[in-house]
Amino acid sequence: MARAAVLGRLTWLAGQLAAVREETATARTLVLDVPGWAGHLPGQHVDVRLTAEDGYSTERSHSIASAPGGTRIELTIQRLDDGEVSPYLTEVLAPGNPLELRGPIGGYFAWHPGDPQPVLLIGGGSGIVPLMAMARTRAATGSTAPMRLIYSTRSPATLLYAAELQRLAAPGTGLDIDIAYTREAPDGWGGPVGRLDARQLRDLAGPLVAGQQCFICGPTGFVESAARLFVEQGLADRQSGPSGSDPVEARHDRDMDRRQQHRRGSPRRVQRRHDGSHRPLRRMREHRPARRGPHLQPLPGTGPALPRLRRSAPAPRPCPRPRLARRART
Repeated sequence: MARAAVLGRLTWLAGQLAAVREETATARTLVLDVPGWAGHLPGQHVDVRLTAEDGYSTERSHSIASAPGGTRIELTIQRLDDGEVSPYLTEVLAPGNPLELRGPIGGYFAWHPGDPQPVLLIGGGSGIVPLMAMARTRAATGSTAPMRLIYSTRSPATLLYAAELQRLAAPGTGLDIDIAYTREAPDGWGGPVGRLDARQLRDLAGPLVAGQQCFICGPTGFVESAARLFVEQGLADRQSGPSGSDPVEARHDRDMDRRQQHRRGSPRRVQRRHDGSHRPLRRMREHRPARRGPHLQPLPGTGPALPRLRRSAPAPRPCPRPRLARRART
């Protein structure tokens, strides 16, 4: 079973793009064969490294969309018009091309399919990707844990995994899915259109039960509002599952944050932990890749890599430490 990965113990793997699935006009799923892949848990992510001919290298983190199994994984990439990496992954990378990966990473935001407790998944935009891995894993393993997915997206044109979501939510499967459209709804839609407010989210989530786990992923404001709501309802005061994870697990979607220009260039992966004392949101420092050096050369058989790598966007930077005001000496 995959464990929480430590960056210093991971090595880069040479994957190869096996197939591509177009999800929307701006998103595609990359199906990758990764020899030496040790497996993962649904909710974990990988680092992707791209290296240009002149040695310039940049990294991005992407959630794994597929259920665990074998050495094949899937990543769903949302293209950012001003992005440095996503245009290459969604427009240039073709089947047969190599891609460097490192992972799996992240142990706190991961669902263990052996846990029988009810699970609530809340995703905003491309934050659905790691939650989709959980829903797929539930179906693949035959888990009977009750699961509910609340998915907020702009319009039917931005809805990821539309056909598969219908299959996964078939009657009798134990998976309930609710879609919320924030800007435009399909014809015949009888529900409200607009951002989810506290009342709507509470109605969709239903009554909370003992031991329930909640995973939230999306843009910063979406995640913090949803997590705050369930903490106020007492979900964090209930007993956690046997995996030892907190009842409320929240992760910010980096690409969505960049698109909405929330602290641009400072992607964050955070975990909200509450134990009754309502500890504040804790930031976890991210690995900052170096730009130059012999260790940034492509793996054997993977270069030259990126003739069209764009550099218009800044590379990811770690979260800055707060500056403390110094007291004047007396």
